[in-house]
Amino acid sequence: MDMRPLKQFLALADTLHFGRASELCHVSPSTLSRTIRQLEEALDAPLFVRDNRHVALTRQGHLFQQYAREALGQWEMLRHALGSQAGELAGEISIYCSVTASYSFLYDLLSDVRQRHPRIELKLHTGDPAESMGRVLAGEEDMAITPRPRSMPAGLAFKSLTRSPLVFIAPMAQAEWVPATPDSPSIEQWRNVPMILSEAGLSREYADTWFRALGVPPSIYAQVAGHEAIVSMVGLGFGIGVVPRIVLDNSPLAQRVRVLPVKPELPHYDVGLCVLHRQLKSPLIQALWETVSER
Repeated sequence: MDMRPLKQFLALADTLHFGRASELCHVSPSTLSRTIRQLEEALDAPLFVRDNRHVALTRQGHLFQQYAREALGQWEMLRHALGSQAGELAGEISIYCSVTASYSFLYDLLSDVRQRHPRIELKLHTGDPAESMGRVLAGEEDMAITPRPRSMPAGLAFKSLTRSPLVFIAPMAQAEWVPATPDSPSIEQWRNVPMILSEAGLSREYADTWFRALGVPPSIYAQVAGHEAIVSMVGLGFGIGVVPRIVLDNSPLAQRVRVLPVKPELPHYDVGLCVLHRQLKSPLIQALWETVSER
């Protein structure tokens, strides 16, 4: 069976960009466009609204996106079940994580899988960790390396890989707005401190809670997607940031910032691998999942 039309449709539905989707599928944009047109003709329904600048899913496209993901998943499970005598797993697993997580965990996590199952193709997507669980829940990724939220969404399985404290970081150069006694915080000290925080996610929640307990709203200089850019902006002297210690330790700019001994300390960041419970029925997903030892 030729499942390439479904894979090409999903690539376009995820990227909403013909150029990027065609590169992911190793086809030309004209071939991708022809595939989408053939699907729309077969379904007698428009799947995308597109012009020279924008691509968007229609209502019918969203419905077909759900069908395509489920159909590909069922096909992989059936193919492996019927071909179990071969004893060799083959297929694709997509993993989403931050840049820091990609070089902090992936080598150890995936090296054993590659040796045992060389025909499994691993596709890595990097970005803001605040988006990771949402992408897994939406079916856009098979797995994600992500911080454990305060409340785990229903339907998700989680294995912890490490714990990392959240820290306040300041530029090495002195600045008048850096609190002189961060271990004894006061409203006056922190009222006008320029803060560089994540746009969303657990670190932003904890930072907002810390300022709320202090009794002053944070003075936001910049809101950033991803922690790595926070280290860069703090190193340039734009303000004080909040990042997981693991990001700081792996940053090439770590020597340009310093950790402030802020009290009370922020909670730890529990980083792990998450996957939908129902995805664990897939032999591919299960093979990777079982190699992970929870810490």
